[in-house]
Amino acid sequence: MKQGGTPPTGKWIGSPLGGVKAPEAIVLPDAAMRFSASAERLSALSEGHPMAEWLAFVAALSQAQHVAVTTLPALSPIEQTSGSAPPLSADKHRRNPAWRDGLFAIFDAFDGSFLSGPARGLITDVQHYSTEKIDDLADKFLGGTLQVDEVGAAFYIAAALQVYFTRLAGLDRSELRLQPTRGICPCCGSTPVAGVITASGSTPGSRYLHCSLCSTAWNHVRAICITCGGSGGLSLKGIEGDNGAVKAETCDDCRTYSKMLYQAKDMSVDPYADDFASMGLDLLVAEAGWVRHAPNPLLLIAQATETRF
Repeated sequence: MKQGGTPPTGKWIGSPLGGVKAPEAIVLPDAAMRFSASAERLSALSEGHPMAEWLAFVAALSQAQHVAVTTLPALSPIEQTSGSAPPLSADKHRRNPAWRDGLFAIFDAFDGSFLSGPARGLITDVQHYSTEKIDDLADKFLGGTLQVDEVGAAFYIAAALQVYFTRLAGLDRSELRLQPTRGICPCCGSTPVAGVITASGSTPGSRYLHCSLCSTAWNHVRAICITCGGSGGLSLKGIEGDNGAVKAETCDDCRTYSKMLYQAKDMSVDPYADDFASMGLDLLVAEAGWVRHAPNPLLLIAQATETRF
């Protein structure tokens, strides 16, 4: 499953005197900016939004993740995945035990004064979990085996795992390869939360998928379904009357859809924040019979729990 040689990093195609510049294949996350950018965007989107309370909660969580990711000491995995799998394959590599420090850093930085009593109680419960229980929930989250009564606590576990994997994603680019299954992250093997169609930089109009776990972005050709690779049944769906920045790319061949964000419509789009804020689009497309390519894991867990945030 090994993918050829080193991915392109912006070399000219054709004549060196001009031509079309190839989009960078893989863009590693900037841990110092990733969560703060999402927090700022969520705060802006929450104003006047029907789900303002929820977006304000996620903004506060994102800001706490920013504090955690920027204050944790340098981390490294116990070992990286060998062979053709992504080097930080989420369900295979051994986590550095210090990843749990990120969880408690999130709790220390998180302002939960506006939360309901049950929600504050949940945080207190998780803070008193044993290391074994925390690691067990992390394994279950990454392996997709959470039980219904575990999803509330797993929300915060997942947020800490995002911090950990985003910090680890600053790898030497030569270690990374686009995967044969282009719909998964070349760094940790997770699925994307959304795609962004660029409107700036050296290759405007390129599509980048953004990992739901480690925040790595990778180039994926447009007009191709990221689930099945087909192109004949693709179309874009949106909410009438909005600015057109967020669309659902639906595929009639496999009946899936994925979120696409267009910088040409709004240069402030953020794949994580705008996904949370566009849940109405998910509902409309789902009612019409399409299944999402891959959910935002934090959103999936929040929907599965009855805990009020």
